[in-house]
Amino acid sequence: MRRISFALAVACCTAALAQVASAAPVRAPIVPIVSWTGFYTGGNIGYSWGRSNTTYGFVDTTTHALLSSAASKTNLDGVIGGIQAGYNWQNTTWVYGFETDFQGSGQKGSQAGACAGGSLAGVAPFSSACAPGHLGDTAINDRAALPVNSALSQKLEWFGTFRGRLGYTITPTLIGYATGGLAYGRINSTDVISGTNITGPQGTNTFTLTPVTAAFATRTTKAGWTLGAGLEGVVSGNWTAKIEYLYIDLGDVSGAFITPLTTTAGNPLTATFRSHITDNILRVGFNYKWAALPH
Repeated sequence: MRRISFALAVACCTAALAQVASAAPVRAPIVPIVSWTGFYTGGNIGYSWGRSNTTYGFVDTTTHALLSSAASKTNLDGVIGGIQAGYNWQNTTWVYGFETDFQGSGQKGSQAGACAGGSLAGVAPFSSACAPGHLGDTAINDRAALPVNSALSQKLEWFGTFRGRLGYTITPTLIGYATGGLAYGRINSTDVISGTNITGPQGTNTFTLTPVTAAFATRTTKAGWTLGAGLEGVVSGNWTAKIEYLYIDLGDVSGAFITPLTTTAGNPLTATFRSHITDNILRVGFNYKWAALPH
């Protein structure tokens, strides 16, 4: 009888506890929520593989006739580093916004062009396209025109961008994004021209060789465009890290200056260059989001 009473008591208690448990609210597991919406600032460092595709020209200053033209190209490579700031909005799994950055650059390179010299093969080839030669009374005092050389050095001193960004949340704490917009930068170009003036009456055994060197420098700020892509993820708290690639096209920079060299027509020789500047950038960076990430 006692065993039956004890069993009934246990059954009653179990039923009561089950009823209480079913009535108690069930708490869902706490899942952190990350919002990408907000203003952020940060810094970055990376490397750039730039390219300058250049056309050299030599022009008669008086007649404006193009005497010689040649193409060359060089790399403008170097370390870059700078700061960025932007704002994001998040709509479900999509993140969009804008970003601006400003970079210091160690990118530089040099290339060479030339107007070929003359030839001693006959009377007509003594002169080159750009400079006169000298014909004496005897072959030993004949002198073909010497080459006119151009040495162009260029440096991308600084650049910046203003871009839109469109991203997708691969996970709540990681986004992949595409980006594009305005790019601008300053290019410093220095062109050094060297050659030799040959003077003296034609048909005589007397002539003089006068080496000539002249330099010209210009700084040009250009606007262009940029496209790229990247990944950005939450590191800790309000800090995020990113890796990013950008392609930049700054268009053409050019220069022209009158040299002390003399053309076959006896006029001053003008040296010109036109360079198309592009850049490939790979960089890493950190951002701090000023609006706190809610949890």
